[in-house]
Amino acid sequence: MAKLTAEQRIEKTHVALMRHKDFCLFSGLFMVGKVAVDEKTPTAKTNGVDVTYGREFVDSLNDKQLGFLILHETMHKAYRHLHVWKPLYKKNARLANMACDYVINLQIRDYDPHESMVSMPVDADGEVMGCLDERFRGMDAHQVFMILEKEQQDGGKGQPSDEDGKGQRNYGVQQGEGFDDHDWDGAEELTAEEKEEIAKEIEGALRQGSILAGKMGGNVNRDIQDLLTPKVNWRDALRDFVKTATQGKDQTTWRRLHKRYIGMDIIMPSSYDEKVGSILLGIDTSGSIGGEELAQFLGEVKSICDEVSPEQIDLLYWDTRVAGHEVYKGAELASLVEVTQAKGGGGTEPACVPHYIKKKQLDPECVIMLTDGYIGRQSPDDWQIGKPILWCIKGNTHFSGDDVVGKVVHVE
Repeated sequence: MAKLTAEQRIEKTHVALMRHKDFCLFSGLFMVGKVAVDEKTPTAKTNGVDVTYGREFVDSLNDKQLGFLILHETMHKAYRHLHVWKPLYKKNARLANMACDYVINLQIRDYDPHESMVSMPVDADGEVMGCLDERFRGMDAHQVFMILEKEQQDGGKGQPSDEDGKGQRNYGVQQGEGFDDHDWDGAEELTAEEKEEIAKEIEGALRQGSILAGKMGGNVNRDIQDLLTPKVNWRDALRDFVKTATQGKDQTTWRRLHKRYIGMDIIMPSSYDEKVGSILLGIDTSGSIGGEELAQFLGEVKSICDEVSPEQIDLLYWDTRVAGHEVYKGAELASLVEVTQAKGGGGTEPACVPHYIKKKQLDPECVIMLTDGYIGRQSPDDWQIGKPILWCIKGNTHFSGDDVVGKVVHVE
């Protein structure tokens, strides 16, 4: 019997995974993007949509290991790692790659703990290749990244514990390093419209896969369930919040009589709309919110302000303290996105914002907090400022309104 080519083995493995009660969840995702095999790629690489496998590497793997590799690349696609975590890549490319891989590899292991269908690739010495560490169970890529970054700053190399994996790997893969290449720059070449279209295609594929998994008695983990939870359009939620919080209250005054009734010898006060005061934005500069995301968010806020016409915007940049306070009034609002300069970048303590508001005796109409959501439970006492509060979360998909005072919306 003739030996199967790498292309044929990949196709055969796709079909086998699609028939498995747990892995059928990813059936539709196998069809999203292009799959190629070449002679140049050492192991495998992805731009978050397309996947290229190295022929020699595929030939070195048994069927279970190839299944693991395919699932690994597919889960990068499912979580849109190369789009969502681009700010981490800009901070430290190597640690960003590792963080994403640690999360995925543990999840694949959980799907098939007895390795009946898939198993991690190993090198010539039988040592597991790639990133695997039990310390990171239940974490997302951002949380893993922060741990690795701290270890690196403390003099380590962001390496895993001694529990999993040791020594030098084949194909240029070393201990604690992922066994695939993440083409972050290739992912960035996609236009905003292409990214949005791909996101919809991925969500649709996962939704169909979850239905199939349910029929086959398969398991859908919490992270995938979160991806499939219907999302509130954050732009609409932000707009509704600002308009509701700043809507002018009808006022009356006897200083200016109502002209309509003067000719009837009836004296009535005239009415007027109260001027909208300030809107306060608290921007978290400690985590994964990059310049592109900040500009997008501020641009949306500015367009809303064009409609409600606040007297000013107070822009606070914070980490463990308020590191910057910018004020924009009148014509200055038009240049907010271009002029602003983010400050800070240390730890994370959101309560510094209400403390600052009280200390400086600020009196905004409402408070909008933009953060990655890795902040822990907030004390209600700190946030008793008598103003509507909206938390815009960019990153932590598990963040809920139980931890904070105010409303919560997730920014996609």
